Amino acid sequence: MPNRDLMSVYAESRPTRRYYGAYAIFCTGYTLDTFDFYVVGFLLAVLGPAWHLTYGQSGLILLSAGAGSFAGALVCGGLADAFGRKAVLVPSTVLCGVGAASAALVSDHAWEMFALLRFLVGFGLAGVATTQMVLLVETTPLHYRTRLVGFPHVAASLGALIASISAASMLNVLGWRGVAVLGLVPLLIVVALTMLVIPESAQWLISKGRFAKARCSIAALMQMPAESLPLDARLPAAIAPSAKFRELLAYPWLLLLVVVAWAGLSTAGFGVYLWGPTITAALLHITPSEAAHYFVMVASAGILGRVLFSLLPIWIGRKGAGAIFGFGITATMTAAAFTAHQSLFGVPSFIVFIVIGALFFDGGYCIVGPYTVEIFPTQMAGRAMGLGQAANGVGKVAGPLVLALIAGSGNVLSPHATVAAVLPSFLFLAACGLAVGIGFTFFAPQDVSEKAMRAAKNGGRVQETSPQPATPQPRIVTEPKAPQP
Repeated sequence: MPNRDLMSVYAESRPTRRYYGAYAIFCTGYTLDTFDFYVVGFLLAVLGPAWHLTYGQSGLILLSAGAGSFAGALVCGGLADAFGRKAVLVPSTVLCGVGAASAALVSDHAWEMFALLRFLVGFGLAGVATTQMVLLVETTPLHYRTRLVGFPHVAASLGALIASISAASMLNVLGWRGVAVLGLVPLLIVVALTMLVIPESAQWLISKGRFAKARCSIAALMQMPAESLPLDARLPAAIAPSAKFRELLAYPWLLLLVVVAWAGLSTAGFGVYLWGPTITAALLHITPSEAAHYFVMVASAGILGRVLFSLLPIWIGRKGAGAIFGFGITATMTAAAFTAHQSLFGVPSFIVFIVIGALFFDGGYCIVGPYTVEIFPTQMAGRAMGLGQAANGVGKVAGPLVLALIAGSGNVLSPHATVAAVLPSFLFLAACGLAVGIGFTFFAPQDVSEKAMRAAKNGGRVQETSPQPATPQPRIVTEPKAPQP
């Protein structure tokens, strides 16, 4: 392979058993991290009445994780570009699990400490989400990315489903403290497997001039001797130093699209998932456990949506799929807002439309995650994903905050306040979906995987290239190529 560079060889390779082992760990990590985040919606449905929480206090508990996500995404995105994806992924996973389980130790009525722990969960989850997707995209052979990198988000929906099932079946048995601690032990197992099985990103190693380690990383994934692969070589002076977030400003339209897509999607999704159990219990005058049974259906629909939006880009690309999920959120949230007091075939219409909506606000993550990584250069991928996750954190704050403000932050949780807040709150969530749909329709470019997919259909090849900036580009070195003999 004397005339081929390392990443070109890997781009055209087939995934091996070692790759699929790493892939399974990614999927498991997504499941457990999402469980830890979503289970708080069911815990709050218990704690709200028991601790006599107001909407303002409940909203602070929910949005504290969003605030943590915002901070964690910006910090971890920069660290991932500077020190490596794996070096940030492992401690972030530990922080998320320990923070979630520690809620079981909080004293009754100590909602401020509960909110602080949720901040730590959000910080850790943002670090996981930022580095995990970047590492997954960068370790997946180019011609398999469109088919593979969306499916770990299906596993994330399994986390929401497990949270719903756990709440429905175990809240009355273990109590809220027992449910809170469930995700800790398996999460630590995932940390151990990550350290042993998943190698560091070869793309990142090359961008730092660590060519020998990059070759070892690729050799491990391809299950072949490192000596049989080409060794890229460049002088250390040619390697760009650690960059700052402001370098993303070289791509202003991509930057705006990433922020709008992540913030709009997460505002809609987290607004439904975090307030949904409380709203459902109040609207239908049922217990939190009974409301959790309804959300098993919502989470199940979310899994179906993630499968759908993992497959859809194979045929229409991420750009078209992004427009579909944005406008789908708009339609379903609008319908839920206007039919909150009606029934459809004996089922509350509010439940029917948020179940359908889960196809879109869950499925959308299979689009925006890989898309964010692929439309930016490797040297910026961590920070681009960090910015996306920061916008995701804004959505985690905005979703819970809007209903709390509309209902009146000083009001105690009650059916009357909830019913009055549903219409304006869900119309706001619908508007978030509309912004996402417009962004993908008019401003989204094709990503690298889509170009590879189209080239493969035409019998050609495509190189992994960086997008051209709309403003003068900072001095960033692109993927180095092997010297010609």
